[in-house]
Amino acid sequence: MSTVAMITARGLFGRRRALMLLPLPVLLIGLAAICRAYDLEPNRWGAAVIVGLGCAVLLPVIALIVGTGVLGSEVDDGTLVHILTKPLARRDIILAKYAVAVAATAVTTAIPLFVAGLLADSAGFGGALALAAVVGSFAYTALFLLLSLVTRRPVLLGLVYILIWEGLLGRWVSGTRVLSIEQYVITIADKLQPTAILDARVGITTAAVMSLLFVVGCTVFAINRLGSFSLAGETS
Repeated sequence: MSTVAMITARGLFGRRRALMLLPLPVLLIGLAAICRAYDLEPNRWGAAVIVGLGCAVLLPVIALIVGTGVLGSEVDDGTLVHILTKPLARRDIILAKYAVAVAATAVTTAIPLFVAGLLADSAGFGGALALAAVVGSFAYTALFLLLSLVTRRPVLLGLVYILIWEGLLGRWVSGTRVLSIEQYVITIADKLQPTAILDARVGITTAAVMSLLFVVGCTVFAINRLGSFSLAGETS
């Protein structure tokens, strides 16, 4: 399992894909720093920068890049077959790749969100955002890892979920928020450190339970899906 994790990390950070993880965190911190430098009231820019860019773009997009990257490329180029010939349980393969994806996403998103929260309010607010980002990293990467196994266009479907389901429907249709990871992240951060910057639209119980369901459900489904792959690289 550790070998699979090391190979996954090397493949993830040794490609151009890793460079795609840098612009959004730099942009988030840069915008927050500029607003703070000009002494703008946090209520004037906090929601747009922290929620609009950090929670709605930075976190899900990086999770999409990483979550689909740790396994999707191996499905596309056929190298998944070589992994499946090894004496490894399908569960161990998925869990190793999932662990790498979560760690990469959490580090890349929690740190810039902490800095943005610190600049907007306090270390407590930054810590709440960072912890919520970690929870979101678990949920998002589980979903996007699963998509890389069930479709040949995981990035496209992931963008549909981020832009249409969360970005459009999640803001205007209240019923869709129950299945919005972005809303879970906002609610958890707001519960840990209440602030006018965040506008929680689901309950904390819903956020906690649904986050867990995303993590467990998508991971179990991914394990079962990988188990259906034959050595010819096709599903049975």
